[in-house]
Amino acid sequence: MRRPASVPELAALVRDAHAQRSALRIVGRGAWLGAGGAVRPDAERIELSQVAGIREYVPGDLTLTAGAGTTLAELDAATAPHGQWCPLLPWGTDDATLGAVFATATGGPFSRALGRPRDLALGIEFVDGTGTVVRAGGRVVKNVAGFDLTRLLVGAWGTLGIITEVSVRLRARPKVDETWAVVFRPGDLAARERLNALERGPCAPLASSLVDAAACERLGLAARPCVLVRLGGNASLAAATRSVVRAVGPAEPCETAVWTRLRALDLEPEVVVQDAFSSPIARRLKRQFDPGNILNPGILGEAAA
Repeated sequence: MRRPASVPELAALVRDAHAQRSALRIVGRGAWLGAGGAVRPDAERIELSQVAGIREYVPGDLTLTAGAGTTLAELDAATAPHGQWCPLLPWGTDDATLGAVFATATGGPFSRALGRPRDLALGIEFVDGTGTVVRAGGRVVKNVAGFDLTRLLVGAWGTLGIITEVSVRLRARPKVDETWAVVFRPGDLAARERLNALERGPCAPLASSLVDAAACERLGLAARPCVLVRLGGNASLAAATRSVVRAVGPAEPCETAVWTRLRALDLEPEVVVQDAFSSPIARRLKRQFDPGNILNPGILGEAAA
């Protein structure tokens, strides 16, 4: 296993691997290696935990740029004092790295309201399969140059390039931020309609998630099915949302930290792996960015040999 300490060191490793046609297994911190297809067994593991740290943070622009090995917990610690947050909040724990979240495009319970990784990426730096360092997009919201290339890398699972730096858009933390556990019987069609209306309506919550009785017990809640609803905004919006939430069913407030525990319950959500390189365009992209097929060969179901 190799842990390059810088982007130039990583690029040199990739250039050597490309010259020798040696496969590489790209890893953030190694917490989610069971997802995706099997990478070629002889692939050398390259861990990016040292390519980390916040490179630029402009609170006035609600933008932040950090190395791929930076954890979500570190982003939260940096942005919280400014009343901001990075709304990725994917399934798993806050030990997940920024690069891994964007490489796998992992969403979470807040994705519908706050955006998925592709929505939040402003720019990306990556090392392609020949060892060339490439920058796409920018570090500010108004800079959209190369935005399609940025989106291409998000969700490519490290098969087109090794993400080394990401610029993300942040959000202001809401003035009111509270969570409610709503008693919910999945077979109650009227309650389901009220929940759907809440999620689609003008008072849509930050997140809502149906939790079964067993998971509720693990979360420290009453052992009965419920819907966790997180609402946020200014005082008037929160009050309006709260009244709609209570119309869904009997509701009790609970601590916001329950969402962290909920995300950690599902460390490896199901990943459906298809033949990602079946189309001519996809194969051309692979040849362009990784002509030696050395980056995570096999992870998307393609021939690893």
